Amino acid sequence: MAVTAYLSPEAVLAVRDAALDSGLADPSVRPLLFEGIMTRYRGTLPMLPAPGRQVHSDLVEMNQVERLVDGSVPLEIWLRNAVAQTTQAAPLAVFQQALDDVARAAAGEPDVLADRPVPEIKEEIVHRDDTVPFGFLRGGDRAGLAVARLKVPPYEGGEPMRPNGNPHAGTGWLIAPGLLVTNHHVVNARTAAGGPRVLAAPDDLRLQARHTRARFDYETDDTGTEEAEVQELLAADPELDYAVLRLTAPAGRPVLRLAGRALRVARGDVVAVNIIQHPGGAPKRVALRNNLVFEADDRDVRYFTDTRGGSSGSPVLTDDWEVVAVHRGTRRVENVSFQGRGTAFVNVGTQMTAVLAHLAARSPEVYAEIEAAQQQ
Repeated sequence: MAVTAYLSPEAVLAVRDAALDSGLADPSVRPLLFEGIMTRYRGTLPMLPAPGRQVHSDLVEMNQVERLVDGSVPLEIWLRNAVAQTTQAAPLAVFQQALDDVARAAAGEPDVLADRPVPEIKEEIVHRDDTVPFGFLRGGDRAGLAVARLKVPPYEGGEPMRPNGNPHAGTGWLIAPGLLVTNHHVVNARTAAGGPRVLAAPDDLRLQARHTRARFDYETDDTGTEEAEVQELLAADPELDYAVLRLTAPAGRPVLRLAGRALRVARGDVVAVNIIQHPGGAPKRVALRNNLVFEADDRDVRYFTDTRGGSSGSPVLTDDWEVVAVHRGTRRVENVSFQGRGTAFVNVGTQMTAVLAHLAARSPEVYAEIEAAQQQ
């Protein structure tokens, strides 16, 4: 399970110091920090008498583990719990920065760098009426039927990868009765920690696609829903970061409708997007709050809607529950504030119009199948 470290030694020390400063090194708090991490793994960690050394030891051990057999990333869960337990601004900023870095690396998300100065969101946006018709809830419930949790096992040289062969989690959604959309980097199933993202060999990528499992209706851990199997990878592009998978059989449920044109926002516009997702491979969640679009161009939509590792591949939906983009990751920004607080990131999705244009040029048969399904 060893992997190139998610965090640098300096970042680990910064997290340790933040834990000491915020009181999270107290032994009585340790169970709260490990909440959600597999009990069997917790039992393998060394126990030390000094609280500071214990926190440092825990962080060093978790920093070397890519993911566990259930696909979870223990360091990511620990940091998320630390954020939830912290109110002091300085330690909270350290935990949040580390969490963002680990979550993005664990998901294999490509870096999306800022290419121009970003203006600040105006205050009046958050004070306008953001209520929606009640039918919005029914539309969201229907849209959620098309969204699935994905588990993708990594392969190398035609064989299951060892020792780092535990599945990668992502989200996918139906664009046609038997076609599922997600990110290329979800199917790529490689962790982007400690260096540039590694691309799987084409044959391994196809193997990973064929062994992907899609779990629809996964809303709680108490539901034993069936998993759909994938037949093949039909189309993909690492730059636009999309992939289209064919299921072995039509899913027998509604497909998501695509917006007829690219999303555009002008200065002063209030445009919300909603994301149905499986963060961290966990049961289905929907982001409905803090979800305004920041800016958009021909390729990308950038928004404040909350996502986490495992949300990659989720549909980015308008309030009419039409897909405008496929969520792919985050983008670092500077001098941006939202609802009175600074933010180091905005989330990013690829416009579906860009994906469809690429499919029309490179995979016309897939494009035609999608167009036919969308017309029904």
